[in-house]
Amino acid sequence: DPVQVLDEAKDGVSSVKVSDHEILSGSVDGRVRRYDLRAGQLYSDYIGSPITSVCFSKDGQCALAASLDSTLRLLDKETGELLGEYTGHRSTAYRLDCVLSEQDTHVGSASEDGSVYFWDLVEGSLALSLAVGRGVVQSLAFHPTLPCLLAATEGHVQLWREESFQPQGDPGP
Repeated sequence: DPVQVLDEAKDGVSSVKVSDHEILSGSVDGRVRRYDLRAGQLYSDYIGSPITSVCFSKDGQCALAASLDSTLRLLDKETGELLGEYTGHRSTAYRLDCVLSEQDTHVGSASEDGSVYFWDLVEGSLALSLAVGRGVVQSLAFHPTLPCLLAATEGHVQLWREESFQPQGDPGP
């Protein structure tokens, strides 16, 4: 039997992430929920559109949520204040991942148009549109410390990295 059941969602839970003392979930009911396990508190923010993916910022201050209205939203974790919105990708039918770069400088999203999009976290401007295939890009993952990205599309997982990337111990040219 489960030790605990978190049953506040009114529809399917599409994404869940965990930190050392918190659980972040996104639901088709349009809510982002944060469970503070130390304090025994539930915090809920209503987005409206079904949530497809959530993630914590590396500094632990923010939560990023992707939804089926083709918008990413950066929320202050404590207050729920909307800090930024990011648009330009297409997300209307599939469960697509959102990510924050390894240094929290960029917001990224998979897209139904075969690309991965990156925005400057602070300015909100589109920084890069990376064409990775012809089909839907559904899943993304950043390396925790290096500027490397995994993207899943059309039955393949692709590794991408910045042109300036130098493996550790590699003296370069």
